[in-house]
Parts: sequence; C-alpha cells; structure tokens
Amino acid sequence: LFFSLQSQLSQALNGLSDRAKEAKEFLVQLRNMVQQIQENSVEFEACLVAQCDALIDALNRRKAQLLSRVNKEHEHKLKVVRDQISHCTVKLRQTTGLMEYCLEVIKENDPSGFLQISDALIRRVHLTEDQWGKGTLTPRMTTDFDLNLDNAPLLQSIHQLDFVQMKVSSPVPAPPILQLEECCTHNNSATLSWKQPPLSTVQVEGYILELDDGNGGQFREVYVGKETMCTVDGLHFNSTYSARVKAFNKSGVSPYSKTLVLQTSEDTQSEEQTLPFPVPLERSQLRRMSPFSSTLNLQPSFAGRSYFELRSSAHQLSLHSSLQSLNSAGEPIAWFSFDPSSAHADIIFSNDNLTVTCNSYDDRVVLGKTGFSKGLHYWELSIDRYDNHPDPAFGVARIDVLKDAMLGKDDKAWAMYVDNNRSWFMHNNSHTNRTEGGITKGATVGVLLDLTRRTLTFSINEDQQGPVAFENLEGLFFPAVSLNRNVQVRALTALSGAPLPLQRALML
Repeated sequence: LFFSLQSQLSQALNGLSDRAKEAKEFLVQLRNMVQQIQENSVEFEACLVAQCDALIDALNRRKAQLLSRVNKEHEHKLKVVRDQISHCTVKLRQTTGLMEYCLEVIKENDPSGFLQISDALIRRVHLTEDQWGKGTLTPRMTTDFDLNLDNAPLLQSIHQLDFVQMKVSSPVPAPPILQLEECCTHNNSATLSWKQPPLSTVQVEGYILELDDGNGGQFREVYVGKETMCTVDGLHFNSTYSARVKAFNKSGVSPYSKTLVLQTSEDTQSEEQTLPFPVPLERSQLRRMSPFSSTLNLQPSFAGRSYFELRSSAHQLSLHSSLQSLNSAGEPIAWFSFDPSSAHADIIFSNDNLTVTCNSYDDRVVLGKTGFSKGLHYWELSIDRYDNHPDPAFGVARIDVLKDAMLGKDDKAWAMYVDNNRSWFMHNNSHTNRTEGGITKGATVGVLLDLTRRTLTFSINEDQQGPVAFENLEGLFFPAVSLNRNVQVRALTALSGAPLPLQRALML
C-alpha cells in the first residue's frame, strides 16, 4: 500500500509539474505580450497622429485658399468704393466751384453783364444738377461679404471619424453584373456600368474595371474605386474592345464578370443602337449617347482618397487614341466639345460646351473632350468677342497641363498666342517665331495636328501663320485654349479638311 501511494503521488506531482511548466511559459508569453502591446501602442499612436496631422494640413491649406478668396473680395470691394469716392469727390469739387462762381455773379451790380451770362449759367447749373441724378449718391458696393462657409458636412465627417475593425472576416464578393442598358459608346468614349448580384449581402469595398487594348491584347486596369459606372475617353475609333470588372473587399477579390465586347464609333452622326447581353463571342456594335460624365481624368470623388486612377502612362497611350486622318475616304471625323470636368473653375461654358469665356482677368485653360494620339486632325476656333487686346492662346496639351496660366507656360502644352498685331509660338515658357498678323472679333484660328508627321501648324483666317510651329510630337494630345474675360471663343469641329494653305504646308 505504501509503495502504491508513493507511485500515485509521484504521478500526480509529474502532472502538476507539467502544469507549472506550462504556466511559466504562459507567463513569459503574457510578459512578451505586454511588451508587444506597448510597442504596438507607440506605433499605432504615431500612425494616428500622422493621419490626423495630414487632415489638419489639408484643412490649413483649404483655409489659406478660402482666406485668399476673402482677401480678393475685400480688395474688390475697397477698389469699387474708393473709385466711387474719387469720382464723387471730383464731381463735388466741380459743383462747389460752380456754386461759388454763381454766388459771385449774383453779387454783380452791372445788369448788362449779368444778362449776358445768366442764361448760360442757368443751363450749366441745371446740367450739373442732373448729373447728380438717381443712383449717383447710392453706394455701388455693399459692406457685407456674401460668402457663407458651409462647414456642416466636414464637421459631420469629423464627428464620424472612428476606427474600423480590420480583422472581421467576411466572404469574398460575388462577380459583378455588367448592366447592358447603361453601357454605351459615343465617338471614342465608352461608358460601362455594373452592379452586385441582387441577392448578394457581402460587403464590397470597390471595383476594378479592365479593358484590353482594342486589338485583342492583354487586359489592363483602367479604373479602381467605389463607383459602379465609369467613362473611358480617348479610345481608338472603329475599334473593338473587351471589358470586364471584378469586386474586392478585405477578404479578397471576386471572380471576373462576364466579358462585354463593344465597338467604338465609325461615324459620330450614326443613330443609337443597343443589343442584348451577353455578347462574349460576337464583335457587335454598341452605340448610345453617354449620360454619365465621370472619366479617368476626374478629380477624386470622395474626400481624402482618389477613386479615379490610371495605373500606367504607357497604358494611357494604348487606351487613349484618336480619330483617323482627315481627307481620307471613309475615315471618321471627330466632333468634340470643351470639357468642363478638366477646365479651370473660372471658365464659363455655353452653347452645349462649344463656346467658352472666363470670369477672370487672368489666363485660364480649357481642354477639348477628345484626345488624339495618331492621325491627322484639324479644327477651328471662332473669336466671338475680343476686347482690350488680350493674348489668347490656342494649341494642344496633355491632360495634366497647368490650368491657371497661359497655354504653353509649362512643358505640357504646345501653343500659339496672339494679340491684335502679331503672334508667337510657346512651349515650356519658350517664345519663338514672332509673326506679324493678329486677330480681331470675327477672326478664325485654325489648328492642324498631324500625328503622322508629328507636327503642329496654325492658321489665322485660313492663311498659315508662321512656319510649322512644332515638330516631333508624340503621345496623347487634347485640343486646348487659354483665355481671359476679354475673349470669347467658339469651337468649330468635325471639319472635313484644312484650308488650302495648311494643306500645302503638309505637302512640303
């Protein structure tokens, strides 16, 4: 019995010893966790501070921009009031002088002399009184600032700022469904729309839209974001593209949707057509006016993060192409309007975005909606208003050209700027080839972009202006204009050919 009890106690001690050993190891693990928690806390706090500081910096930048607008409004009000003070002071001085002179004449004792000038003085007094008519003694400017800062949405966003639990697992989204009734092409743009399956309850964080290169080549990403509709501009005309989309969340990426095959326009004047889905094996035409204005070149749609991005500039060149050559039988001619989404905020649009002017005395840039990367293209700009001899500029530019300076000030634009007497070519702020001959109201400026020969040539009233302006052009170019409030320009596009002087220039 004694030995049996000893054996049982020994076995029990062995089990307890194992538990004690596990407890010691567990304590070591907990102490390590304490250290790791401290380190992670420091790292997380640093990240949080950096994120909040970035928000504060963005708010400070916006505050500076808004203060600048207030200062401009302040200076404008002061100028108007000071001009009125100066004008009123001069008139008051003239009126006071006339009154003093009339009082001296009334004191004159010579009736004959008084009679000689009295009629003229009476008329002058009445005329001066009339000049102080209605509105002269009314302030032209109010002292109030008609600016109201709408900070409610931002305050709401700040109050809703919170942590997101990143480790909650969720299923991968189901493949999106392309909505054929919303998909369309117009000119060399394609609009695609998609949605999640009706019964899907899985949370989706965003979508990835892919297109091939129009020649059956490799698919590439053209859009990543939360929107369920996107317009891709600058595709090849008369080309067939395949498109597909997939969804993603924290757990992963869904399978692709069915592939949609669509064809860009051959003729911009053709009627609308729709076709049933799916079309995975047919090279059918899908053409309809696009109701959606978002493109790859939009500014971010949501604060703090860009949902519109193009992953590779080389892909931009492969996707963004253009019309075929002018003057060639059966090849398309592009119609384009000016693009409000990429223009400076001071640009004013009218006439279905074919006419532009500006509400600023500074030069502002506006681009055409259609980009060109190959072929021969000609368009004209009609000068509908031209006051005080400004210097508008005409030419082509990259999509990311400076919008708040004269066209040609940076290396993203190739332009001719012109006044009422002469013109210059400008690129990267370099001025060349001063040429006599300017513009007036009613003049027409022609732009000839030959991407086969890689040249840019200008004309005024159908006569070539200077030599070939620029050579060795390559890439994607958008029609571009810079102007201020003293100029109004109307685009004349879809032209069947350049004027004879420019056609001769092409033959040289």
